[in-house]
Amino acid sequence: MFETHIEDLVRKDHPYRKLLKAIDFTKLCEPLQNLFHNQLGRKAYHIESGFAALVLQWMEDLSDRELERFLQENNAGKLFCGFSLLEKTPDHSYFSVLRNKIGTKRLSELFEAVNAQLRAQGLISDIFHFVDASQIISKINLWSERDKAIAAGLEKFNNETASKVGTDPQARFGCKRKNRYWYGYKRNVTACMKFGFITKVAITPANVSDGKALQHICPKQGIVYADKGYCDQEAERIMKVSGCENGAILKNNMKKKDPIRDAKISKKRMPFERIFSKQSKKARYRGLCKNQFQGFMQALVFNLKRLIVVSDLIAVAL
Repeated sequence: MFETHIEDLVRKDHPYRKLLKAIDFTKLCEPLQNLFHNQLGRKAYHIESGFAALVLQWMEDLSDRELERFLQENNAGKLFCGFSLLEKTPDHSYFSVLRNKIGTKRLSELFEAVNAQLRAQGLISDIFHFVDASQIISKINLWSERDKAIAAGLEKFNNETASKVGTDPQARFGCKRKNRYWYGYKRNVTACMKFGFITKVAITPANVSDGKALQHICPKQGIVYADKGYCDQEAERIMKVSGCENGAILKNNMKKKDPIRDAKISKKRMPFERIFSKQSKKARYRGLCKNQFQGFMQALVFNLKRLIVVSDLIAVAL
């Protein structure tokens, strides 16, 4: 009898194979080895397999239970995570324990480690930067929150009362372009304009202005191309302190407004707007820290998907 290996069941050009060649998950997860010396859940799994499973979760937009089934049934998923064909894969409870063990701080270090590999390959530079923000909407029943505020003797459910009666006390109301309101958080992102990889990501309450949030994502050099949300004095100060040139579009009522300059900036920014179209706007968790975890995972997965595209483009060019 011949034993069938998982390698034989996954096509040679599968995207997961390309990622395994580009990113060494064993080396990436070395800092976590001591942390996971004791087994998690019902079975001890290699930490690189567990983290690869979390990457798959965000790549395929899966819940914990959907991820459990995905690894049971999908051979490419098994290969990506380092499981053999007949090996038992983790159940859904393992993934929540794993996320809590890794935590947001360690995940930020893994995100930086992946970007360091991309920099070493010449795929990220520190010259031209795209900066922008988008909404993350909390899964909250606002009518129920409003009723709680009224029952508590508060006149309204708004940013002033959210911390007192909100199910997610750190979420806030945000507004963009005067008529786009949402309740939750804001995803602030910096991307390198060489190939479009995300270099920094910070989650803030939705009512924090883009200019103020820039302090969390401002690069240390180069020119920052930004929209009108970053043309205020606070953003100007942060860029100056960081040693960056301000490439923000100015508002129409500003004295230094130059339509030709701003049109050129808009044209340069346009290709990178797709960063937000590829990421879910729904918050999976409650609380700023856990939503920052979501921000890092989404940015990491975006970069990995982008790496596949860029690698194929470079291969064709060569």
